[in-house]
Amino acid sequence: MNTSLTVARRAALRARAAAPRIRCYSTPTAPAPTTPAPVTSTEPDDDPQLGDYPRLPFVSKQTRPPLGWDDPQFRRNFGEPLHEQEEILSMWGPDVPVVPPYTALRWFSVAVLGFVSFGVFCNYAHPEMPAVRREYPYDGLVKELGGLEENKARVERDTEVEE
Repeated sequence: MNTSLTVARRAALRARAAAPRIRCYSTPTAPAPTTPAPVTSTEPDDDPQLGDYPRLPFVSKQTRPPLGWDDPQFRRNFGEPLHEQEEILSMWGPDVPVVPPYTALRWFSVAVLGFVSFGVFCNYAHPEMPAVRREYPYDGLVKELGGLEENKARVERDTEVEE
């Protein structure tokens, strides 16, 4: 007997199976990663001190998947060769940028432009002074304060004697 409840349950199960699942870092999506094969190159600018040590690609270990390693903290397997510049490419090296540099520069430029345009808008949008500026008689009390010659700033003199 197909009741409406069982039909609804079946439809919900089909919809759940068809819907994309949300992946989180605790659920592995692929089998354990393997160690990348060493890339050897015979370029003339290679470091001759490396000898027959494999030339590994310059890829940070932060880009590796988080699960499936013998040493999950450093994201490497036992016996895996280290890169020549391991201190830069390890998990403790500089962070890999999440946003491409040109996109970050564009966002930064838009933010600066927004702040500057807001400041210009505020400069032109502020109201005029609500009061009249104070006016003093007799050319701004120049004569009462002793004149312009009496109120000049003092000129500082060098105390050192030039030889």
